[in-house]
Amino acid sequence: MNLRDPILDRGSPVPLYFQVAQHLEAAIEHGDLQVGDRLENEVTLAERWGLSRPTMRQAIGHLVDRGLLVRQRGVGTEVVRRQVQRAVQLTSLYEDLRDSGQDPTTEVIVHERAPAEGVVAEQLGLPAGTEIVRLERLRRARGVPLAILRNWLPVPLAGSISRAALEETGLYACLQAAGATVHSAQQRIGARAASPAEAALLDLRRGAPLLTMERTAFDERARAIEWGSHVYDARGYSFTVTLRSE
Repeated sequence: MNLRDPILDRGSPVPLYFQVAQHLEAAIEHGDLQVGDRLENEVTLAERWGLSRPTMRQAIGHLVDRGLLVRQRGVGTEVVRRQVQRAVQLTSLYEDLRDSGQDPTTEVIVHERAPAEGVVAEQLGLPAGTEIVRLERLRRARGVPLAILRNWLPVPLAGSISRAALEETGLYACLQAAGATVHSAQQRIGARAASPAEAALLDLRRGAPLLTMERTAFDERARAIEWGSHVYDARGYSFTVTLRSE
C-alpha cells in the first residue's frame, strides 16, 4: 500500500471530509490502494492528516456508503471492489462492463457439447437428450473476479462459436456474429449462498452472499436461443430498475 498524504484546502467551500474521501477514492482508482488493503485506523489517519476524528470518520463512512470500503469489526477498514451497478435491460455483462470502463476479461472454464436434460431442455424448448453447447465462464472486472456465467445454447446457433471468441468479447456479440440476434428475454433475479466451488472461483469465503440471474433469450421469431444461469459477487454488483407510473 502506497497511500500519499492529501493536499487539503482548508479555505475551500468543499468540506474537508469530502476532500479526504476524494483523495482516498483517487488512490483506489489509481491502484495506490488495492482491493484487500486495510487502512490505518481513523485516529491514526486523523492525527497524521491534521483532522478531527469525526471528519475522518465521515470521510470513510462516505466511501463505505459508496461501496469502496467496508468496516469489519476486529479487522478494520478494508478496500473492496467498486460496485458494478447494472440496469436490468437486454444487454450483456461484457458490454456493460466495457462501456463503464471496467476492463472486462473472460476465462472460459467449460466449452463443450452435452445432452440437454431437465430444466435446460425445458428452457430451450428442445427434446430431452438433444445436443447443446454448454459454457461456463469467469468474468473479471479490472482483474477482480465478479461473476460466474453458465449458458446453454442450441448447437445450430452456437456450434461455431470458439473459445477464443468467447475470451475476446461477450456472448451476445458472438451470437450476433453467428447470425442470431437477441430480441427479447425472460429474466429472474434472486440471491443465495456461494457453494465451495463458486467461492473459490470468486475469491470469497464459503457461503458468501451471491446475486443470481436466470435468463432465457429469444430471437425475433420467439425461438429460445440461450438459457443462462449466472451468479455475481454481491459485494461488487447490483441491479438497478427504472420504474414509471402508468
